[in-house]
Amino acid sequence: MTKDKIPPAPLDFSNTEIAFSGKSDAELRQMSWLFRMMNNATLVNVGSRLGMLAVRMRLPVDGLIKNTIYKQFCGGTTLLASLPTVDELAAFGVQTVLDYGAEAKESLEDFNKTMREFIRAIEFANQNKDVAIISLKLTGLGRFSMLEKFQQVGKFEGKEQEEFDQLLKRLDSVCHVAHKYSVGVFIDAEESWIQDTIDYAANLMMRRYNKEKVIIYNTFQLYRHDRLQFLKDSYKKAQEENYLLGAKIVRGAYMDKERDRAEEMGYPSPIQPDKAASDRDYNLAIDFCLEHYQRIGSCTATHNADSCLHQTKLMRQKNIPVDHPHLSFCQLYGMSDHISFNLRNAGYNVSKYVPYGPVKDVVPYLIRRAKENTAVIGDMSRELSFIQKVITRRKL
Repeated sequence: MTKDKIPPAPLDFSNTEIAFSGKSDAELRQMSWLFRMMNNATLVNVGSRLGMLAVRMRLPVDGLIKNTIYKQFCGGTTLLASLPTVDELAAFGVQTVLDYGAEAKESLEDFNKTMREFIRAIEFANQNKDVAIISLKLTGLGRFSMLEKFQQVGKFEGKEQEEFDQLLKRLDSVCHVAHKYSVGVFIDAEESWIQDTIDYAANLMMRRYNKEKVIIYNTFQLYRHDRLQFLKDSYKKAQEENYLLGAKIVRGAYMDKERDRAEEMGYPSPIQPDKAASDRDYNLAIDFCLEHYQRIGSCTATHNADSCLHQTKLMRQKNIPVDHPHLSFCQLYGMSDHISFNLRNAGYNVSKYVPYGPVKDVVPYLIRRAKENTAVIGDMSRELSFIQKVITRRKL
């Protein structure tokens, strides 16, 4: 791809021949079955409860989970086991974002283990040009309750400060190795009542490591009504302190939990009043990142085809090369192949978010993924419709 590549005319995301060319007939049949199951909200809710119970009771369900939902949405139980998935995506020019499935840990042993795994993932990426970025959650490196308390009080003393400093040191160790090898790090967004702490840590790392290249990315959840302004404030801060802003823009992942907590505790919900407001702010965030793309490295991480088209049209209007290193797209592995592979076929920078890790550690992620997508009207039906279109064309 040449650096002067002109963005093509508007894309056709309904092109299933490009989207599913790498899937065998057997894989398509299995995907069809799985998405039919996930299209049933009652079945997902019951299965989620049973799945968590089985894991807690250490029942022998790993094989069942691994051969169904895990296989669809995860790369493998280890980095090495994930290599075939990385190679599968790379065959179509799509890069991998490695996401070690660890979150909400509580012990020092777990925090250090997770830190070491993040570093191993970065070293793995350094040896594999098809892995561009790793993703991490701060709750994999420090106690949730500590992150929450820091947001409430703003400053610790004594042992609490020591514990918080150790969290920042673990994060810095990961970011230092990422900077050394020029591998990107997505710091994921989490619940609003710990997000200020995450933003504080992310800004600290960006100020330290984003001087010449975007290595560290904070995540902006645009289903919150205050995040568009926070994106603008973050850019202003980066300009004032002379570092590049890394921005992964998403809609969000904790909507029901956020609304329920706000109602229970009697404070205004941080969530947008409706989907239209979220969609509006998301596209305005794209506009802002493209307006300042020389100083913002952004990743449009969404399954929303309209938002992806919005960015491609804007890049064309501004005559920005499709493969500019500051502009990329990302979707989850196992979903929205009609977006990912059509974007990549047109030359855009595209990656897939690939979780990996032991089945028991990744189950909470898988359950959240299943619930989120059944909660969004049309997501599973849309996936099914594309798969069925290919099955019909292949006369399976």
